[in-house]
Amino acid sequence: MPAPVVIAIIMGLLGLIVGSFIAAVTVRLPRDEDVVFGRSHCMSCGAPLKAWHLVPVVSWLVQRGRCAMCGAAVSPRYLLIECGAAAIGVWAGLSGAEAGWIMVVATAVLGWQLLLIALIDAENFWLPDELTLPLIVTGLIAAAVIAQGWPVASLIGAAFGFGSLWALAALYRLVRKRDGLGGGDPILFAGAGAWVGWMGLPSVLLWACAAGFSVVLTLLITRRSVSGGDRLPFGTFLAIGVWLTWLYGPIGG
Repeated sequence: MPAPVVIAIIMGLLGLIVGSFIAAVTVRLPRDEDVVFGRSHCMSCGAPLKAWHLVPVVSWLVQRGRCAMCGAAVSPRYLLIECGAAAIGVWAGLSGAEAGWIMVVATAVLGWQLLLIALIDAENFWLPDELTLPLIVTGLIAAAVIAQGWPVASLIGAAFGFGSLWALAALYRLVRKRDGLGGGDPILFAGAGAWVGWMGLPSVLLWACAAGFSVVLTLLITRRSVSGGDRLPFGTFLAIGVWLTWLYGPIGG
């Protein structure tokens, strides 16, 4: 394999392209627009964008964060998402280079999927099946390729992940008479089990709870009121937990 730095650069550049697509999906999917064949357009004037308007990072910087047709401001979120996806690519290249291309690609694919899922849930409190079900599939495929055989731990993890959160949500609904978890959370946790195996699920939950607690603590420190009825994007926290568990393994393992 090439040197880790070379791999990281290649994956980072690929991440910029993937990030541009992720940014588009985060806008189109909640609007029920075609995420594959839909034409990119300005959100202010509706004018279709040319190919040179869509070069990751460069186009936003050259156009100074404004639409080339109408001059309306373009949110920097697109730039940040592209840079975030590039960072995931670089991270995958550096962390997985010694283990080979399979680990590099698997880490990048997982990171990009989790970035999209985390953004959608954080902004819309929604975990669509179109994003969570493929996470299960890619996790099982990655586990099978890495293990070169049946991914037993991942199959058990997917089943247990779904069943445990589904049961928890049902129990909460029975006791509190209202939903405490969204319908997509058990499927996302099944995807977590497919990627990190059943042994990694406790760590995913611990990381997710730590991330959620940090958000609540931040709200309290900034003197914002927090109540039991407040909604938090638990799917975003789960995505963080999956990523950290994949990178560093189960806590205490």
